[in-house]
Amino acid sequence: MPGAVFGSARQQLGAALFARVAGPDGDRERDRIHGRPGPRWFPAGSAITRVHGDASMFVGGVRALLLQTLHPAAMRAVAEHSGYRGDPWGRLARTSTFLATTTFGHAADAQRAVDVVRAVHSTIGGTMPDGSPYAASDPHLLRWVHVAEAESFLRAHQVYGARPLDQAGRDEYVAQVAEVGARLGVVDPPRTEADLGAALDEFRPELAGTPEARDAVRFLLLQPPLPLPARAPYGVIAAAGVGLMPAWTRWPLRLPWLPVSERTTVRALGTLATGTIRWAMAEQPAARASRR
Repeated sequence: MPGAVFGSARQQLGAALFARVAGPDGDRERDRIHGRPGPRWFPAGSAITRVHGDASMFVGGVRALLLQTLHPAAMRAVAEHSGYRGDPWGRLARTSTFLATTTFGHAADAQRAVDVVRAVHSTIGGTMPDGSPYAASDPHLLRWVHVAEAESFLRAHQVYGARPLDQAGRDEYVAQVAEVGARLGVVDPPRTEADLGAALDEFRPELAGTPEARDAVRFLLLQPPLPLPARAPYGVIAAAGVGLMPAWTRWPLRLPWLPVSERTTVRALGTLATGTIRWAMAEQPAARASRR
């Protein structure tokens, strides 16, 4: 009887998490991504499938969003065109579906997903406060988003992943996500962990904590569109994401910096939270397929 109760709880929690992340079409998309036979861009068990199939992506996703806000042009594009306030869960579902499709899906579906994103990017542009133009299709901005995401996902996986990667695995991951980045229009994406770190450092002179960035951070951390019972678990994930942010990002974004607490209490709670998510999602079809 206890086993049946725990099994039911796992299924219910896993289904709730999946529905929130994948959106209303999640079941259909999951069946298409994992069920359609044929060639994939990446083999099962490779570094990118390990990282993108792990619960640590919840922490990495928060960190990536926080880090991306630091580029003024990228942040302005998000503020003016993404609808992150009006439809945050729709945006999350689209992002998670893109990551799942390009990582686990049929090669033709993966290419189609990339083509859709590139088409959307071609329509997004505007003007910065100083009058200079910006465009979502700008290879430089695409490179920033790519670097911020890859570095965040990898960093979160090394701290909170079930099976952290060795050096060869980390380089493999960066090289594999570079293949997706190049298809999206990133010019010469970094292909090793060392190159990824160097690319992040190269962007630092361009980064700033603008009012738009700090507004987005407040929304992500303090005003998440969640029911009350879900806010405490989300707060743990968000704190874990903040705890992985570089020290130099804290003041521009008005983020707290509590190094001792972050290495102890926050990390322990983050490990518990990602472990619970991993446990809950373990019997979801997508999780089983990612382990094949």
